[in-house]
Amino acid sequence: MENEFAAWIGRTEEEEDDVSPRQARRMAATLESGPCDSAAFRSGDPLPPLWHWMAFAPVVPMSGLGSDGHPARGGFLPPVPLERRMWAGGQVEFLDALRIGDTLHRRSEILNVAEKTGKTGRMVFVTVGHLLSTPRGPAVRETQDIVYIAMPERYSPPPPVPLPDRIDWEEPVETSSVRLFRFSALTFNAHRIHIDLPYAQEVEKYPALVVHGPLQAMLTMEAARRRNPGRQPATFRHRGVRPLLLSDSVRLVGEPEAEGAVKMCTVTSEGHQCMQTRVTWAN
Repeated sequence: MENEFAAWIGRTEEEEDDVSPRQARRMAATLESGPCDSAAFRSGDPLPPLWHWMAFAPVVPMSGLGSDGHPARGGFLPPVPLERRMWAGGQVEFLDALRIGDTLHRRSEILNVAEKTGKTGRMVFVTVGHLLSTPRGPAVRETQDIVYIAMPERYSPPPPVPLPDRIDWEEPVETSSVRLFRFSALTFNAHRIHIDLPYAQEVEKYPALVVHGPLQAMLTMEAARRRNPGRQPATFRHRGVRPLLLSDSVRLVGEPEAEGAVKMCTVTSEGHQCMQTRVTWAN
């Protein structure tokens, strides 16, 4: 199959942003990750791992949005004509600490565009690489995978992935439309499947609102940090294998791995995995 978007491979863009103490407090409140009062986070404090996802959200006027709430196709990312786009997964390598108030510089590059045919028809996978740097040097190296597919006629989830054979711990997680709204606001993510139930059901054919993939990933990271106080992550991998719906009862599940690495996932009440993650520790 000829790759009509091959010309986008190698494209780059650079931008700067930061994460403020107020943003960090709001994320702590949304994740229920410890104190979130005015003394909880100050400029110069370490930014918890993955919280850099609050930065670098595309800022476009209302007239520049597509019908799904995302920025209209084109620009840095290839203008894939398939209507549904999803955050499929990726990996993060932590090179140095990010600090609240740091000026963050991000260099992004389209690493690959691959077209495939699956049971849902044509699929286009776009892999984007990011390097985040602070005034002290490189801090985070990351790849993100985005998948585009045609809009389905009905909801047809992928085959279920059962629970891991070995479970070390598990805990329930509250999901609500309020938490989804807060996370959407913090990450400036207006994808309507997370906040607009009629759109999610009538247009993208989901039975309910969809819980953000990054929110699920961050919740597993916070669970791992609570169980490993004082340890700093070296790498974090995440892969979405099934949409997590707001109507699902969800829990976090962890299983041990060799050399202290931990595999985790979000799991529905039926025992289906949704977001799979794995963290390794630097110390």
